[in-house]
Order: sequence, then C-alpha cells, then structure tokens
Amino acid sequence: MVKKSVSSDVDSVVLDISSMRVRGALNIAIEASKALGGLVRSLEANPPLIQEQLRIAGDKLKGARPTAVSLPNSVDYINYLAAKNLDLGGEEYKKQLVDEINEFIKELACSLDEIAEIGSNVIEENDRILTHCNSDTVVHILKRAHAKGKRFMVYATETRPRLQGHITAKELIDEGIPVTLIVDSAACLTMHEKKIDKVLVGADTVYVDGDVINKIGTSQIALCAREHDIDFIVAVESIKFSPQSLMGSVVKIEERSLDEVWDRPYPGLDIFNPAFDVTDSRLVEKIITELGLMPPEAVYQVVKEKFSWEL
Repeated sequence: MVKKSVSSDVDSVVLDISSMRVRGALNIAIEASKALGGLVRSLEANPPLIQEQLRIAGDKLKGARPTAVSLPNSVDYINYLAAKNLDLGGEEYKKQLVDEINEFIKELACSLDEIAEIGSNVIEENDRILTHCNSDTVVHILKRAHAKGKRFMVYATETRPRLQGHITAKELIDEGIPVTLIVDSAACLTMHEKKIDKVLVGADTVYVDGDVINKIGTSQIALCAREHDIDFIVAVESIKFSPQSLMGSVVKIEERSLDEVWDRPYPGLDIFNPAFDVTDSRLVEKIITELGLMPPEAVYQVVKEKFSWEL
C-alpha cells in the first residue's frame, strides 16, 4: 500500500520551479532530486511501486521548466537508479536507492565548488568581465577569484525582462567586488569602447556540438564579443550537457508570460517573450566545468562517457 501517490513536496517543488522561486539550472536539479528522494522515503518498500511513483513524479517535474536540461537529466538518472538492484529485498532496495540519491545530490552540490576553483584561475588581475543574467556558477567563480585576492571589476547586464542581473550585481557588491550595471543594449557599446577583457556567462543547456542555451540576449553578446575579439567563456556543470541532443533532440525554448514585458494590454499588439536563446559553439572560446576546462567540441565525448547509462 502506498502512503502517498505523489508527495506534496514534489508538487511544491514543481510550483517553485515553474514560478522561478527556484532559479538556476543546478538549483533546479538539486531541488528536484531532493523531492524525489523524499518521495522514496515516504513510500513503502515495494520496488515496482517505487518505480511507478518516481515516474509519475518525474514527469511532473520535467514539465516545470522545459529548457533546463539538468532537470530531465536528474530525473532520468534517478529513474535509472530505481531500475537497478531489483533483486534486493524491499527494505534493502529502498535504503540503497535513498543512499544513491543522496550521493547524487552531494555530487551536484560539490560540482559548483569544483567549478568555482577551476574557473577562478581563468580570472586575471585587473580583468574587466561582462556577465549576463544571474548564474550561481559565474557568481561562485567570481567570489572565489576575489577571495584569492585577485582584483577585477564586473559589468553586469540588467537582463530584461525579469532583471536577474540586478541580483548578480547585489551578490557581487556584497562581496566587495566592483560592479557596473548596464542596460542589455549597452553590452556591445561597452565592448566597443574597450572596457571588457572577457565575457563570462552560465548556461541552462549545452548540446553535444557545443551550442549553448542560456538567457535570452546571450547570443547577441557572443556575436558582439567575436566582433571585438573578446573571449566568450561559458561556465556550466556537466549535468547540463544534453545527451538527448546526441540523437538529434532539441530543447524547447520556454516562452514566458506576456505581462513580464508589458503589463497593460494594448489592442492589436503581439508580444514575443522567449526566455532563452542558442549561442553557436563557434562563438564559444572555452567551457568551464567541474571536469576541467574544455573546448566546445569536447562536449560530445563527455556526454558519451558521463551519460553512458542513458545512451
């Protein structure tokens, strides 16, 4: 007998993710994994029933943010864990599954610290760095570089329409890092006036060919960086690599509410509000991951090795 068909924690996390109370692809993966771990703990030790309820809950979670591939990757991996060791007794199976989910969550959390250490070495003394949106990965890299005594400054785009760049600016200012906030459309002019040494952004998804899905406006910044011979660097955990893209699958670009752009309807006016865009791998100088620095073309091999359980 099942105590809960799908725990209230799962429904709560689905709402938090879809409403952006939980932001950032890594945070989304961690919170979804915690919810699934909690679901397993709430169920009786019946392996087929646990698998069934994980599939139901996982499908709910996957629909919360269609562009963050870390979400389906995490859900699919936990479903893979649930399909193992079915020959174990019910209680032993349940305990091992909970332990493996907890270990997976720990690995996700540790990946951020590992990237911060690797990425901090990319930051050079007196760098002028342009960021876009609010990436925990980028913020952790900059904080780590600052903690090492490196002096640099950051230009943060405000990132319309939800102004996540304001969050980045506040987080860095609170650490004592000099920040200049600019409107999104000033990014290219800022590069043109030779105020930028490198661009550092996060990512929600990376395809096997190295193309990068990130906050809307990223591709324009990358194009401008190429025009001005400025390195465009992506910091991303490998959980955000897309094994599905190996088979030609593409991520659906999320479209957000129209009132994020204009909260007063105007007769005859259409509004297009995509949350993300795709940056061509040819514009990416390097990718910082917990596995080390790599060129975009290395993503293919990493996906084949890291996601061998799914392929």
